[in-house]
Parts: sequence; C-alpha cells; structure tokens
Amino acid sequence: MAETESIAAQRLDMWLWCARFARSRPDCARLAQSGLVRINRQRTEKSHAQVRRGDILTLPGPGGRGVMVLRVVALAPRRGPVAAARQLYEIVPEPGDAAPMQPMP
Repeated sequence: MAETESIAAQRLDMWLWCARFARSRPDCARLAQSGLVRINRQRTEKSHAQVRRGDILTLPGPGGRGVMVLRVVALAPRRGPVAAARQLYEIVPEPGDAAPMQPMP
C-alpha cells in the first residue's frame, strides 16, 4: 500500500483505466476528451487533467443513461483486478436514490 500513498495525482485517463471504467486507455482518453467528465464540478476535455484523492468525478452513466457521481478514494500505480479497481472510488448516491448506479463490468 505504500506504493499508492506516494502518488499525489494521476492523469484522468489513467485513473479511469485503472478503475476499469473502460476496457482500454484510449477509450478512457476519448471519454475524457468528450467533455462529458467533470472534476469537482468543472467540465474537462483534457485526458491529462490531474485527479487527486478526494476529488468528485461526474461521469456518464452506464449505457449513456443518467450520470454517475463518485469520489476518488485512492490512486493506482497500475491496473489491477476488478476488486482492487472498485476500491479506488466510492459512488456518491443522489439524495433519495435507493441504489447508486454501478459501472459496467
């Protein structure tokens, strides 16, 4: 765990890839460049935008339905298994929402 604590910030496309929000890093870069991603309520079109622990990300929901809001809990030096990827973030439920959206596997 000491390896992940040394990282202060990470590229948005790299973090999305490590957190398994797309199958390939170029897909994550395209998602970031599409302008559909927000970091702390600020729209970004840069795949190289920096993500830090505690940042709030707003992403398109699975299948393009709605939006998903999540908090960055950790940064990853490399892509790991699904269980490790799921520990990189926590989904922020909307007020009154019974079950938060989950990313596609």
